[in-house]
Amino acid sequence: MSSALTLARPYARAAFELARGDNTLGAWATRLGFAAQVAADPRVAALLGDPRIGRENLVALFLPEGEGADSAFARFLGLLAENGRLAVLPEIGALYEALKHEAERVLKVRVRAAAPIDAFEANKLKEALKRRFGRDIELDQAIDPAILGGAVIDAGDVVIDGSVRGRLTRLEQALTH
Repeated sequence: MSSALTLARPYARAAFELARGDNTLGAWATRLGFAAQVAADPRVAALLGDPRIGRENLVALFLPEGEGADSAFARFLGLLAENGRLAVLPEIGALYEALKHEAERVLKVRVRAAAPIDAFEANKLKEALKRRFGRDIELDQAIDPAILGGAVIDAGDVVIDGSVRGRLTRLEQALTH
């Protein structure tokens, strides 16, 4: 995994710089997301090493509908194909998203809770996190019945455990030590 990230990093930075120069960060994110999904498909992955498939045909598989073969994104994919790096498109997409969020001052936060959080509570949580981190918040919710109650908030380097299970664990540790 780390070698794929190492291979993907310069391409993600190059894509980011191209997109930032053209002021098309969102469009590139969409294109890279599509291409990453295509690359993750096992049927497509089996084609990547096939010498019978020409570079142009391979690149065409990764182009979103309506994307021209002479666009900057198509040329970027052509470079990846030429260097044998189409398989790392999922990693390129993820690294690009991180660079985009950083440039837009957006923090992606994952909230795990025992039950779904309603829209009102989610907005309150986003506002509180925005005040704490000084950035816009993109909230991703997941249901985890093992939490029992409360929530676990994962904001990159910071994890806030406000779950019942976490409180019980801390209580157990305090009682046994």
